Amino acid sequence: MDSFSYLSVLLSVIIGLAITQVLQGLRALMLARASARLYVPSLIWAALVLLIAIQMWWSSFGLRDHEDWTFGLYGLILLQTALFYLAAGLVLPDLSPERIDLEADYYRNRPWFFGLLAAAAVVSILKDVALEGSLPEPANLAFHALLIGSCVVAILTVNRRFHAVLAPVSLAMFIGYIVLLFARL
Repeated sequence: MDSFSYLSVLLSVIIGLAITQVLQGLRALMLARASARLYVPSLIWAALVLLIAIQMWWSSFGLRDHEDWTFGLYGLILLQTALFYLAAGLVLPDLSPERIDLEADYYRNRPWFFGLLAAAAVVSILKDVALEGSLPEPANLAFHALLIGSCVVAILTVNRRFHAVLAPVSLAMFIGYIVLLFARL
């Protein structure tokens, strides 16, 4: 077994757990559908988190040719994945029969959710610097900067209209990001 095959197992487990968090939240919503107060931005972000998880797993295959592994580099990659997992756990919080209000949960968890996404994006840039010795290519760096900037604004504002627009725009932009940069292995 090569280094990548061994090291990628833990990354895959964490990404799989992030996917599980979102799917369990969606299942809970289905089971409580009669009493749940849905909020469209929460549902869009849940779909986007699933898409990001798939993209993270897909792009991790690009590490297969890296041979100079260090504990610090691996730790950086794990940190990015762990931050993303924590964000995934907040996109659809655990629901109980007494309190099923996605909008209230969204705004209560907003600073943490967007803070964790921004932190994961910052670590992603640092990971590229550690792997390649330089910043990511301009299109990739621009997307990361846009994500970090929009997360900071999302943390600082509770404007409902902004959040209603941010979710679908972010989904469309991430789909474009995948098409432009990650459509092929």
